[in-house]
Amino acid sequence: MSDQAELDLSKYEWNLIVRNMRVDDHAALVEMQAKCFPGMELWTEDQIKSQIKNFPEGQICIECDGKLVASSSSLLLDYDDDLEWHDWKKTSDNGSIRNHRDSGDTMYGIEIMVDPAYRGNRLSRRLYDARKELCRQRNIARMIIGGRIPGYHQHADQMSAREYIERVVEKSIFDPVLTAQIANGFSVQGLIEDYLPSDHQSCGYATFLEWKNIDLKRKSTGRRFRRNVDLVRIGAVQYQMRSVTDFDDFAKYARYFVDVAGDYKCDFLLFPELFTTQLLSCLPPQRPGSAARALSEFTPQYLELFTEMAVAFNTNIIGGSHFVVEDETLYNISYLFRRDGSIEKQYKLHITPSEKRWWGVSGGDAVEVFDTDCGKIAIQVCYDCEFPELSRIAAAKGANIIFVPFNTDTRDGYLRVRACAQARCIENHVYTAIAGCTGNLPAVENADIHYAQSAIFTPSDVTFARDAIGAEANTNIEMVIIHDVDLELLRRHRVQGSVLNWNDRRLDLYGVRYHAENREL
Repeated sequence: MSDQAELDLSKYEWNLIVRNMRVDDHAALVEMQAKCFPGMELWTEDQIKSQIKNFPEGQICIECDGKLVASSSSLLLDYDDDLEWHDWKKTSDNGSIRNHRDSGDTMYGIEIMVDPAYRGNRLSRRLYDARKELCRQRNIARMIIGGRIPGYHQHADQMSAREYIERVVEKSIFDPVLTAQIANGFSVQGLIEDYLPSDHQSCGYATFLEWKNIDLKRKSTGRRFRRNVDLVRIGAVQYQMRSVTDFDDFAKYARYFVDVAGDYKCDFLLFPELFTTQLLSCLPPQRPGSAARALSEFTPQYLELFTEMAVAFNTNIIGGSHFVVEDETLYNISYLFRRDGSIEKQYKLHITPSEKRWWGVSGGDAVEVFDTDCGKIAIQVCYDCEFPELSRIAAAKGANIIFVPFNTDTRDGYLRVRACAQARCIENHVYTAIAGCTGNLPAVENADIHYAQSAIFTPSDVTFARDAIGAEANTNIEMVIIHDVDLELLRRHRVQGSVLNWNDRRLDLYGVRYHAENREL
């Protein structure tokens, strides 16, 4: 095995961008249309120009590594029960949307498509989420779409279109379009005949679907209907260590948990520290120092797997941590895999005596705070959370959530991580999430036994969860815990809490100097 130089993470990143459509996208759009809807009429350049001119925010597309891979088009209308929603040509102005009303209260979706080569990556969910966010921003009451049922032609000789739709809603039949629309919060309001006669896969039928904006702000009546919230959904994996036969076997277990997080629409999923040592069970036995460096050889596969899963399941993943050799030095690194395909990393800074003695690990030298689509976060690998200065630095740099992947062999070690993670919440007005391994790896030295009780912690005040525990796993049982944390509640707590630890620091008496940025905190 040869030692590795520092890996260029850009080689493993997916450059996934959700953006507004441009006129120069026309050629790529019609190429994708031809793949998605064979035999159907394609967009003209004049139609695309008109859509962008009349409602630029409603024309959304996704590109991956510079290639257009998905798109959606829409317009706004005033809701009217008598409007001919069943008539696609009339409602969409035959795709030119010159009837768009900027003050309209209803978004009408006229098309959504995903390149067949990129299906399975939940790109349609991203498009629907972008539409929903636009509805929230503009206080639009609902979204209405006429949805294709392209799987119906395979069942048309056995059942009516109504029966087919009922079976799809009951989940006894899978339809590649309607199943995804239901999963994205749409409800079936009716069946439309002759919606697109050229759509032979749907036999000309379409569903009449509606999504309601529950965040709609009614005109002021002097009464407050609901408090403002800013929810972020966190999942944490309590991972069972078991022998695996190869990397694909390991990937199977990891993918299962990311799939669960995707189904529950988690914004973040946290794996434990060094859960990749499971891979040592499929390598020949060797001394711990050599084994740790051998584990680093799996780094390219690990990066490719977790990048692909973060995009495919639309979840930001804190990939536990993994041994990596860079310029002949062994590090314990936690990677952040964003759901837009980008990657960043946090080196473990404080190395335990056991890690030094058994594996020869060295520490990093920077506290990173990462921007995400759910605000700023920090990662502290196990032992790091037992040093309060790091959380002070992270909080000063804007982190709202601190993720702590840990790996402990005994209850004593676990309790140190737990107590310190809870203390960091109180000291800095942040949320913390901890995730650890359970189970045994009898043939892997210094990673043979594990003890864990993963949890999500909050500050301790009347507005938060009882005992300041948002969620908690059963001890030493493989499972996933999921909890919504409220960033707006956290913001208010920082200025109105029963105690204000961050504001009440005696900076005239003490401080934390962060040498990497040469500043006092």
